[in-house]
Amino acid sequence: MEPGPTAVLLLVCPDQPGLVAAVAQVIASHHGNIVHAEQHIDRQSGRFFQRVEFELEGLDLERSEIAGALRPVVERFAMQQDLRFSDEVPRLALLVSRQPHCLYDQLARWRMGELRAEVPVVISNHEDHADGARAFGIDYAYLPVDPDDPASQEVALLDALRAYEIDVVVMARYMRILSPTVIAAFPNRVINIHHSFLPAFTGARPYHQAHERGVKLIGATAHYATDVLDEGPIIDQDVARVSHRDAVDDLVRKGRDLEKTVLGRAVHRHLEHRVIVYGNKTVVFD
Repeated sequence: MEPGPTAVLLLVCPDQPGLVAAVAQVIASHHGNIVHAEQHIDRQSGRFFQRVEFELEGLDLERSEIAGALRPVVERFAMQQDLRFSDEVPRLALLVSRQPHCLYDQLARWRMGELRAEVPVVISNHEDHADGARAFGIDYAYLPVDPDDPASQEVALLDALRAYEIDVVVMARYMRILSPTVIAAFPNRVINIHHSFLPAFTGARPYHQAHERGVKLIGATAHYATDVLDEGPIIDQDVARVSHRDAVDDLVRKGRDLEKTVLGRAVHRHLEHRVIVYGNKTVVFD
């Protein structure tokens, strides 16, 4: 039997005794059944983080009443609270430029039901992947960049995101820098993927630069985009060993595999409400 919908509660507050018991007591007092509970303490900052998932079936509260029932505990412990529901289906836009590997991996995951989201549109500054998107039954918005007026392309991008009522933006190898205006419209909801050579080998042809230096590791990083380029809170990373036997093409191929995997994990964790952002860091509950 398929499990019923659940509520997911993400909490952040100063660490102190009684936190776990107080939250659990409120849920239990309303006949809620906790199915997952994870917590973490950042000793350096003295912050407590918790993810609690509990069944809605049997709960004697309406969804709209849950936050109110938790309010005394939230106020008592000075908590930041984020309440989500597992059957909420966000609308996700995929942004891509010329390299399609992350795009098609995300579309395949979505088609197989691995991504709990609607994907109404793929947006690109190139025409290359229009047929591929439409093969998945998804709209394709081609937004070329005018060299004489590049800012107009981002205005069109933001208009498209609003028109499709997008909740989450995934930069699946979208090789344009998003302005603070776009970032501000989707705080902690723009997920980017790039190589893990940063801060080394910045700019064009990073794998060629890495090959020239004889690196022994390559990797990929998925993070939330912020106003500071490539320095947003990291959601997921991975690496692969390489050797002197690997040519540039081998590094690129292995890097693409990592990018697909890392981006897939990051998007999945975001959609399942497993990520808490604080400062420029994240707590990710697997």
